[in-house]
Amino acid sequence: MTFRFSRRMLLSTALAAGVMTGALSTAANAADKTFALVQINQQALFFNDINRGAEEKAAELGVELQIYNANNDPSMQNNAVETYIQEGVDGLAVVAIDVNGIMPAVEQADEAGIPVVAIDAILPEGPQKAQIGVDNAKAGGDIGAYFLDYVNANMDGKAKVGIVGALNSYIQNVRQDGFQDAIEGVDGIEIAGVVDGQNVQDTALSAAENLITANPDLTAIYATGEPALMGAIAAVESQGKQDDIKIFGWDLTAQAINAIDDGFLIAVIQQDPSLMGAAAVEALNDISNGDSVEASISVPVTIVDETNVEPYRAIFK
Repeated sequence: MTFRFSRRMLLSTALAAGVMTGALSTAANAADKTFALVQINQQALFFNDINRGAEEKAAELGVELQIYNANNDPSMQNNAVETYIQEGVDGLAVVAIDVNGIMPAVEQADEAGIPVVAIDAILPEGPQKAQIGVDNAKAGGDIGAYFLDYVNANMDGKAKVGIVGALNSYIQNVRQDGFQDAIEGVDGIEIAGVVDGQNVQDTALSAAENLITANPDLTAIYATGEPALMGAIAAVESQGKQDDIKIFGWDLTAQAINAIDDGFLIAVIQQDPSLMGAAAVEALNDISNGDSVEASISVPVTIVDETNVEPYRAIFK
């Protein structure tokens, strides 16, 4: 079913439902072009940084940007895309929750002549014009290799590692697989199992606590995203395991930097989500001007540890 709402009706309905704070927000006053960013949630700093980069680029280019917060609900993302199609926006950027489930809406947008670019989560082959993000499989493998080097240098080559993932997130499953592929079968490394944090910090905290309780000899945790990492940090602290469990994961925050300083968070894959958001808006603007863009727009990552964390302190105050 296709819903035909006016922007005012869409905004009023969303606010009444209580599912977003400023879910449809305008980043610029120019009315020549309107782009929409369909987001996963506004809880994680990572997603808010995508929004910030997109808003700053929209203001720079003089275009209007609307941001929709799906609050972790794939059906809400699909409905939002359908509504934006009816509104006739000039381009759509999507951070997909369900990469397969979003494709009918992406195809519908393409049929309506509205270009779509994907951010972070990798969509299946389809009519989208660009994929913006990092090589998550490679980065997962890179931190897996870092983990092995650390274990060999600091843990006598032996570790029992549990994974706090988000099984509802395609991209975090890719990160999980990259890490596991790098460490599986290595002598001295035991994988305790995977718990599902569902990309929600409180859920990840409970899952990490259960992982620690079920494995009293656990010596390491790998967290596949910001909510998983924050949950793992909180679980280790709540159970007083800072001296026993070393954490590796994704996406810096102020709490993560504190944990690095305290010595139990060893390394974090740091992306540049604001650059992803900016690249998405710039790509949509180029496409709407008739220019071509690269099908894959890659954003670099950095492994942050105690040796190079200093420059990030000012960012995550």
